[in-house]
Amino acid sequence: MTFIVVGYGRVGRRTARILHEEGYPVVVVDNDPDRADRAREAGFEVVEGDGSNEAVLKRAGVENAVALGGLTGDPNINFAACMIGKEFGCRVAMRISEDFREEIYDRYEEDVDEVIYPERLGAAGAKTALLGGSFNAIGELTEQLRLTTVTIPEGAPVIGRKVNDVDLDDFGRIYAHGRKREAMTIPLPGTVIEAGDQLALVVDDEDDGLERARATLLGE
Repeated sequence: MTFIVVGYGRVGRRTARILHEEGYPVVVVDNDPDRADRAREAGFEVVEGDGSNEAVLKRAGVENAVALGGLTGDPNINFAACMIGKEFGCRVAMRISEDFREEIYDRYEEDVDEVIYPERLGAAGAKTALLGGSFNAIGELTEQLRLTTVTIPEGAPVIGRKVNDVDLDDFGRIYAHGRKREAMTIPLPGTVIEAGDQLALVVDDEDDGLERARATLLGE
């Protein structure tokens, strides 16, 4: 039941660690010698090489892996790795950045099992995408991080603003958005907030982060 993590940067490192802590075997693929060394020091099996190369992924065990995450900062590498993973029957999750146009997002979404915005979802969510679960995995973040949902009332200061433009500074992140009775999902870059929408937040509550987030979203 091996999981392959392509890219041992910020997102890949945390995702690999969470999977490892839960007892899942992880193989890390990275072409940067320094990151590869850090992964080995952390106790991971490592294959050095280009994650978009089929021969490299075969060395990592893609033929028998359960899932593969393309989690580098390069969407082209991530997409290629995911397509190879799918050829071998893996569940695949691809990282993209927040500034992708909607039509590009849609194209990727059609081809992979999950598209990940790590800036919104976090490493625990990336892990959940690989396992095929729900947002419940967000509850696995550290003690000081709290989860909440906020319903946006009429007259709130964030109405009419894009979700990506709402700045919670360093005390929180918006990781999901829902409209009326629709299921909550990762918001697309152009999603505009309307009255009645729900936002799911992860906030650092060490310094009243929850109250600060509510004030930003709902007004004083």
